[in-house]
Amino acid sequence: MGNKQTIFTAQQLDAYQDCTYFTRKEILRLFYRYRDLAPQLVPLDYTNQPDVKLPYELIGSMPELKDNPFRQRIAEVFSEDGEGNMTLDDFLDMFSVLSEMAPRDLKAYYAFKIYDFNNDDFICKSDLEKTLNKLTRNELTEDEVKMVCEKVIDEADLDNDGRLSLEDFQHMINRAPDFLSTFHIRI
Repeated sequence: MGNKQTIFTAQQLDAYQDCTYFTRKEILRLFYRYRDLAPQLVPLDYTNQPDVKLPYELIGSMPELKDNPFRQRIAEVFSEDGEGNMTLDDFLDMFSVLSEMAPRDLKAYYAFKIYDFNNDDFICKSDLEKTLNKLTRNELTEDEVKMVCEKVIDEADLDNDGRLSLEDFQHMINRAPDFLSTFHIRI
């Protein structure tokens, strides 16, 4: 009795529940996953909101990400610093968006950001080439990559500006029934 460790205040847990798709139990499970990556850096008491950021090397080595060809981009997109170094909030956001409970539009928004390698708010030909090369692990010839990219832009570019806007991308995703089942991580 009285020895129970307080990791978060009740208000912190409420806030995490409000801004994620997780229960209190899942939030605590993810906290321990985060802490297990670097127990020497992550304190057991988060009630004073410590300024802790885990380096990308630790995040990218997690079983859920280590085999994903987009692991670096995923970490960059969800990290506040844009370099893949994650606070607990970043970590919870990433798992929340990639959870099965997150809605399609939110997943599509983040998928768009992940594929927008040059961060110009459009998926251009070079973004598509990088995406395709990562998806196929560079197994296509340059001509095959070029042909697929042209076909994607031709079919998905609704306003014919030679690149995909978020709206173009969401329209394309809405026609991809398997998108939701592939854009997630189990906790």
